[in-house]
Amino acid sequence: MVYTPFPRLANLVSGALLLTATDPSGRYWPRLGILAVSARDVPALAQVIDQRTFNVLHKVPSPALANGRAQFIPPGTTKESLFAKPFHIYDDEFYDIIGPNPTLTLLNQSGTNPRFHEAPVWHVSPINDEMFFAQNAGDPAAGTGLKKSAIIQKIALSEVTTAVSSQRSANGTIRVQFVASNPEIINPNGGTNYRNRILIVGEGQGDSVAPAIYLMHPNAPYNTTVLLDNFFGRQFNSINDVAINPRNQEIYFTDPTYGYVQDFRPAPGVQKQVWRFNATTGAVNVVADGFNMPNGITFSPNGAYAYITDTGIIQGNFGDNFTYPSTIYRYNVQDDGTFEGRKVFAFLTPGVPDGIHVDTKGNVYAGGGDGVHVYNPAGKLVGKIHLGSTSANFQFAGKGRMVILAETELYFATLAAEGAFPGQLY
Repeated sequence: MVYTPFPRLANLVSGALLLTATDPSGRYWPRLGILAVSARDVPALAQVIDQRTFNVLHKVPSPALANGRAQFIPPGTTKESLFAKPFHIYDDEFYDIIGPNPTLTLLNQSGTNPRFHEAPVWHVSPINDEMFFAQNAGDPAAGTGLKKSAIIQKIALSEVTTAVSSQRSANGTIRVQFVASNPEIINPNGGTNYRNRILIVGEGQGDSVAPAIYLMHPNAPYNTTVLLDNFFGRQFNSINDVAINPRNQEIYFTDPTYGYVQDFRPAPGVQKQVWRFNATTGAVNVVADGFNMPNGITFSPNGAYAYITDTGIIQGNFGDNFTYPSTIYRYNVQDDGTFEGRKVFAFLTPGVPDGIHVDTKGNVYAGGGDGVHVYNPAGKLVGKIHLGSTSANFQFAGKGRMVILAETELYFATLAAEGAFPGQLY
């Protein structure tokens, strides 16, 4: 969870002004005259970004200007051209991920209210095909956090017809419905499917409302049960994200201190850690620590790896620290469900890797300061879905569909990839 969104197409560092020896298309490295990627047909809404055109800039901006919040404009591009063709190809592998005709559609805008922030959960049943998500908790523009809770919402994906998804902007054509959980989930922020219900973590509120893991029925009246709200009588800090390991069907969740640094939770009482919860036996234990701000969590399709993001750069009301992590870590998941072998998987800029998900091929997707970044299983950046603004989270809706949350904007993308985990899980 990050409450300060990265401004749309603002605070940009222009490589185009610093590097002149480039082909305007950005597809060739002029000094060698060779292709950066193979000469395949580039989809209409895609463009090739050749990193060799900016490996050397000769005059590199100072850290005060080119920092973790600054968006970089590659040589031969402009901020307008980057958004006009939002599927950015960094490697041939991205062609198979996006397919021959990817699309990106703006579904809704909410002014200054960050309604489209976190906890995206796709729920599908014989009667429903819906995406749930939550408003930003702790954002001054929303007034959420201490005085009032963020809300849960949903859209019906049946309303996103081909006629809608073929447009770049279909703003306002899709209904965004309020979900009144009963009892109310306080400051929801992360979610997933679990036992034909929706598992949502709440960050808590003040001293008296502890962070908790809730299980909500996907249909009205959205009856909700608290599954966990303490560790031997001690409150968690502000539970942020949650995932289910497909090997053992246990619940794993992250617990940073964003509630504290955003002034709606008290000073931390435990370390910032990643936890494991067996809802059948009631056992709770720590599986990983040593984070600055553990945030997003997911697993590889077979459950052999855990991916956890550390968004330490963002310290809420304490400001940014660009020497802290903006990093995705990978762990080996042992047969007994414990973690071993922490490894740096990727470092993301601009912004931080917030929400994180995988497709059926094991590719890893992370929300960042300019959209969704896509990595192959080895941690190589192969492409981006460029928004020009922050995407804290997003979620696949089966094969070929993705809903992207961008704070005050809600997007729908079509592509070839398929999310690793179905709309009903465990």
